[in-house]
Amino acid sequence: MRFEIHARADGSRARAATLTTPHGEVETPVFMPVGTRGTVRTQTLGQLERLGAPMLLANTYHLRVRPGPEVLDQVGGLHAWMGWRGALLTDSGGFQLFSLAHARTVTEDGAEFRITPDGPRLRLTPEDSIETQRAIGSDIMMVLDHCIDARSPHAEARAAMELTHRWARRCLAARGDRDQAMFAIVQGACFEDLRRISAAELTALPGFAGYAIGGLAVGEPRAQREDMTELTCGLLPDDRPRYLMGVGTPLDLLEGVHRGVDMFDCILPTALAQQGLAFTSHGRIDLRRGVHKVATRPLDDACPCEACVRYPRSYLHHLVKCKEPLGWQLLAFHNLRFYVELMAEIRGALRAGTFGALLATRRDTLGRVDPDNPPGRAPRVRPARPLSRGAFAIHDAPAGFASVRHVASGELMHSVNRPDDEAERVYVAASVGIADAAAARRGRPLVVWDVGLGAAHNAMALIRRLDAAPGHDPVELVSFEHDLDALRLALDHLKRFPHLRHEAPHRLGRDGEFARDGLRWRRCDGDFLSGFERQPPPDVIFYDPWSAKVDGAMWSLATFRRLFAHLVGPTELFTYSASTAVRSALLAAGFHVARGVASGPKEETTIALRPGDGVDFSRHPLLDHAWLARRARSTARFGADVAPDQHAAVEAAIVGHAQFA
Repeated sequence: MRFEIHARADGSRARAATLTTPHGEVETPVFMPVGTRGTVRTQTLGQLERLGAPMLLANTYHLRVRPGPEVLDQVGGLHAWMGWRGALLTDSGGFQLFSLAHARTVTEDGAEFRITPDGPRLRLTPEDSIETQRAIGSDIMMVLDHCIDARSPHAEARAAMELTHRWARRCLAARGDRDQAMFAIVQGACFEDLRRISAAELTALPGFAGYAIGGLAVGEPRAQREDMTELTCGLLPDDRPRYLMGVGTPLDLLEGVHRGVDMFDCILPTALAQQGLAFTSHGRIDLRRGVHKVATRPLDDACPCEACVRYPRSYLHHLVKCKEPLGWQLLAFHNLRFYVELMAEIRGALRAGTFGALLATRRDTLGRVDPDNPPGRAPRVRPARPLSRGAFAIHDAPAGFASVRHVASGELMHSVNRPDDEAERVYVAASVGIADAAAARRGRPLVVWDVGLGAAHNAMALIRRLDAAPGHDPVELVSFEHDLDALRLALDHLKRFPHLRHEAPHRLGRDGEFARDGLRWRRCDGDFLSGFERQPPPDVIFYDPWSAKVDGAMWSLATFRRLFAHLVGPTELFTYSASTAVRSALLAAGFHVARGVASGPKEETTIALRPGDGVDFSRHPLLDHAWLARRARSTARFGADVAPDQHAAVEAAIVGHAQFA
């Protein structure tokens, strides 16, 4: 594959070039229609040839599901099978790791997808992806990448990026000496430091003919996407093509070219056509609107396609409203032609040295919405859902996440660090491995108490961990909460609390219970202190009530003594508090107490252990005599519930505790 640059725009990264492939030359910048399963939706081969698009995109995941690489091998590859003479680029299946996140499990080896809830599973490793792309016979293969939501936390984005790098090396090895070109995919969500790391690591690897910018157009605002595109293009080699995956509207393409992108693909031309939306020289037009019901003018008098030459807008409106396939087919071809012609116009301006003028003019026209028939009175805006409920209100942190605030006290559930990060680190990752612990129960479920359901961050962190381990041993999750308004408030604002985008919390909120294979999650309403002893003793406790200032009884010595007496066998309790008084109460109640992981502003959290057969105290750093010495200097050694005349007895119980022997 060769890439030759012919022209550059002044004051822009835009360039015109020729990409030479085994199936012909591709003039760039170029838009590739999406033929996911070896066909562009609603378009015949003849229409695609009239369209003049030199390259199509096909999807490895879907072609691996059906017909499979064995069939593609037997029929001589996708070019011969579908009769396509132009070039082909294949996506690796990495986007399906994002779009089918509810039905896949990702490991170091690769991904496993549940094609249907009760049906077969599909394995997709880097080697599987390359095997399928080889059978397809694409001119350009993509490495398998781990695509995630662009708004993901930094730690999650970094882990996905690093996995993408490891998979890229395996893809290079799997390709071997085949003559199909291969592109790497730069990841890193919307974090500048990660984009720089990803570009540097991938460009240092030999063997890539070009580079794609992945992980955009998956949740981020347009301005942020454009900033990340410009940054990443500046980090990639000038002599290789740059491909912005899955983007976007005609205006997005223009802005991408301006920032240095050479290749684009997107399903919007055909997907929006199905909804009756068309891109025209007048701006975007929605043919579902009643204003077009008797309109006799053509869709776009500057377009020679069949939809514009043969039919009035009223007939196209009729087809759209009746959901006739002909309407989808006509509008899809029109939209695809608009995209292809826009790219030809951009290439012409680049070669003529007039791209700057084109950019200024087309930015305006491409952003218009049916200027010939502007919408009338704006529809009534649906009132926003309230940001408070009962005793709670939503707090939007400057760091870009939301948490729940207790209005009366002003206390935040999470003040500094992201709730999902804290739930994973402090409670789930630190606790006993679920599979191992469940196996140790000798067949009975592992019982996990979630004390202080709140907005369900801790419970959902556990469920995400279980979802990623299909076939895990049985787990019973019991959530205690006396005021469900915090959960209901969060469920009303899923954009702010994306961790609740799962069937489980909605079922729990409505029915009080959620169950699937290997998991039963149920809700215990009411006061924890008046009802916990009626529940089966837990193996693991996520202890996350409000602080002692708001809910002092939950942190009292009396409560911890009752809790210790109810437990049977080895038990681990995890809590965010690291106060001397709380740790003292846990020790006096009989627990062994250890230091937990750091959490945001707290250097330590706390782990309490109930001894039992097989308990391994070495897993956690127990408090030692140095802590006792610091405690002796503290002025807050006892909780408010310990009367002065009880101090001596409680002090003796702590100092004489077995863990300090």
